Amino acid sequence: MALAQGDFTTLAESYSRYREGYSPAVRDAVLGLGARPVCSLDLADIGAGTGIWTRMLAARLPNSIVAVEPNDAMRQQGAEDSFGLRITWRTGSGEHTGLPPESADLLTMASSFHWVDFQAGMREFRRVLRPGGWFAALWNPREIEANPLLASIEGEIRRLKPDLKRVSSGRSGLTGTLTARLADEPGFGSPLYLEGRHVVRQTVEHYLGVWHSANDVQAQLGPEAFARFLDHAREALAGHELVETTYLTRAWAVRKLRH
Repeated sequence: MALAQGDFTTLAESYSRYREGYSPAVRDAVLGLGARPVCSLDLADIGAGTGIWTRMLAARLPNSIVAVEPNDAMRQQGAEDSFGLRITWRTGSGEHTGLPPESADLLTMASSFHWVDFQAGMREFRRVLRPGGWFAALWNPREIEANPLLASIEGEIRRLKPDLKRVSSGRSGLTGTLTARLADEPGFGSPLYLEGRHVVRQTVEHYLGVWHSANDVQAQLGPEAFARFLDHAREALAGHELVETTYLTRAWAVRKLRH
């Protein structure tokens, strides 16, 4: 069945099972932007998906944390994965979070800001943040150049569809102009940029599972070409027990002005 671009309804289980976490160092740096104890902070994670980043924030024990996710399947999976944690799950989007005015000290979007109307989203974040609060958008792309074998495998995508455009890779599209756009946004200070590398070792099936959570690649390749890509990747990795993948967490942050 063809997958619509931006629709993660059928990907929730794969997203939950296979997507890797973000750099813990970047997480700690983002939480430290307000120069206050984490236990005093009220956090909001928008476009939370299945809560991978949300749970990383919750592990530092903030005063409160709300996860907002528009897709029912992703939100339900996130709530299930977060059972027992002090995370409140709500329906909402980047443009309409449903959160009270000036209710958050830190508002984040992890691997989701590219789906939001930029101006509408920034207006909403300015409304929800307290004066002096921070907004951070981050992504967790793979740095395939660190592993020539993975670079070769990914090259098959271009051979199958030369005009394919990655939407959520964190290294193209919105991120190319994000610093300048945030700098021009009224009501916020100068943007900061953070990045942190981390290496994970995955089984071959886990590596292939990550591709099953990639909406933009599946939507643009279509079911048949995507199956051919997976076959190519599986053949290229024959004989390998583990795949070493380098991730580069990239974060942009801006502070809401106090006046």
